[in-house]
Amino acid sequence: MHALRAAAAGRTASPSTARLINDRIALQLLQSEGPLTAGQLTSLTGLSRPTVADLVDRLQAAGLIAVVGESGARRRGPNAKLYGIVADRAHLVGLDLRAHSVTVAVADLLGRVCAERTVPIGPDDPPGRAVATALAALDAALGAAGAGRPQAIAVGAPGLVDPATGRFGGTDWIPAWHAALVGALQDRTAAPVLLENEVNLAALAEQRDGAATDRDTFVLLWLGHGTGAAVVLDGRLRRGASGGTGEIGFLPVPGTDGLPTAGGCDGGFHSLAGSAAICALAAAHGLRPGPLAPGAAPDAGADTDADAPPAESVVRAAVAAGGGGDAFLDALAARIALGVAAVCAVLDPGCVVLGGEIGRSGGDALATRVAGHLARISPLATEVRAGTVGGRAVLHGAVLAATDAAQNELFAPAR
Repeated sequence: MHALRAAAAGRTASPSTARLINDRIALQLLQSEGPLTAGQLTSLTGLSRPTVADLVDRLQAAGLIAVVGESGARRRGPNAKLYGIVADRAHLVGLDLRAHSVTVAVADLLGRVCAERTVPIGPDDPPGRAVATALAALDAALGAAGAGRPQAIAVGAPGLVDPATGRFGGTDWIPAWHAALVGALQDRTAAPVLLENEVNLAALAEQRDGAATDRDTFVLLWLGHGTGAAVVLDGRLRRGASGGTGEIGFLPVPGTDGLPTAGGCDGGFHSLAGSAAICALAAAHGLRPGPLAPGAAPDAGADTDADAPPAESVVRAAVAAGGGGDAFLDALAARIALGVAAVCAVLDPGCVVLGGEIGRSGGDALATRVAGHLARISPLATEVRAGTVGGRAVLHGAVLAATDAAQNELFAPAR
């Protein structure tokens, strides 16, 4: 709140720019704190009462805020009015693209999901049919939410996203319909379309609403069908020059039969901690994978192979087995710790969150073991946490990113 007061009171700006800055500060407070009275806005922003009264009038006239109640049963009059953001002033869309499915979520201006649709994409569907299927799901979700043109769209997908262009980079192994759909969304909706690597969006979800809410520097290690990582330093997501920050599957590590190549991550960390490797390790310990729970879907990750073994069920079974699964979990944790140690040696993030289907299934039992192995091979104090957002982290992150984009467009001061 001190930073908000400083921004409101201490920044030199023209009168029109100052008004826009003050409006944005008030809107941010109404989003984070919920409905507030004019008096509370005065106290939290450090602005004068006349200034707050003016900004309340402006925001009401713009349709961005409205009176949503009163602050108490015993209070009446203008000072008791509670003002809140008009959440249905605009809608936004988050999409989670998989190799063989797409999930669409439509949310209001506060990021609350109003409607959602998931549709399968056939493995032999041509790109045009896949795009048409995805657009039909978008239309259905928008219709169910009673929404028109979205204010912003965020898309989470596997693969590299070039930070300079916002487009896919190195798309040889990305389903062709992914790029085609992003283009179709841009042409059809006229709304800003943000494309982001799925693991980066999962990290955003953990940072805002999950295991890293108290950290401005951390690494999300994604353990799913494949492996990946997202790096957040000083509160900012770091993508790298080509969008390749976090391609940890290519990391050379001991314990594999070879080295990765520019064309594939076999021989890298992926060969120790990918789904197939985990299932092989489980088999060596006498554990066998079972089917996913009814209605469950594998999480996103660096590998989009829909036929990857269900390592999630093996890890979950090992945790449930108590002592019977300890040897397997310990061996898996030792493998994961190799990748974590390499990341820590370069970045020293202080905190690593285990996400993806394996991180979620292993929970604290796996995270504690990884921390123990890590402490023996790394001199850097690093906390290892299990991710808490769950299996919808990518979609949740996409909604958050779209919410930010929509609010920036509607709330941002003029530049």
